[in-house]
Amino acid sequence: MNAGGILRRIVAAPRALGSEQQLAGLAALALLLSMLLPWYEKNVARGNRFVSDTVSAFGTVSFVEAAVFLVAAGVLALLFTRAEGREYELPGGDGTVVLGAGIWAALLIFWRVFDRPDVAGDGGTVGIQWGFFIAFVAAGALASAGWRMRQHEREARPTPPRRRRPRAPEDEPTVHTRPAPSPDEDTTARRAPDAAPDRLF
Repeated sequence: MNAGGILRRIVAAPRALGSEQQLAGLAALALLLSMLLPWYEKNVARGNRFVSDTVSAFGTVSFVEAAVFLVAAGVLALLFTRAEGREYELPGGDGTVVLGAGIWAALLIFWRVFDRPDVAGDGGTVGIQWGFFIAFVAAGALASAGWRMRQHEREARPTPPRRRRPRAPEDEPTVHTRPAPSPDEDTTARRAPDAAPDRLF
């Protein structure tokens, strides 16, 4: 398929998604684009002064940056396949997967505040730039969209009918029957006499 056909499919994909899915797609796209913005600021001492420069997430690719990229790209790929009408089951549903992806990305970005990459070299310092905070907000928005998708999936899921317990039968007259005598039991004493004997005077 040519590039024009693929582009038309990508442009038409959002119209086939629900509002929660569209929000998740926007958050994932914002997270992906934020990686092009300045994430870090490196300050290097040169002589008697510091020289500052900004570095994007792609300027220092480590496990954190690669994982954030895969999270954003994976969510976009998931939503694109749903817009194409492909049906497949994911553990916990799409909402749970998107929610987990947003939380995972937010934790990775938050960890980077304490474990910053060494892009300044010896004698330099590394700071945080504004693009880093945009990425953190986009990851939070992705988690929020996943939560909303999860709630919508629960509401749309048909609830199985409840099984009603059988009602107790209405009170009926109880008929008491005498148990059959055992073969060893002497029934002569229990048998009523056929006729009372005549009294003789």
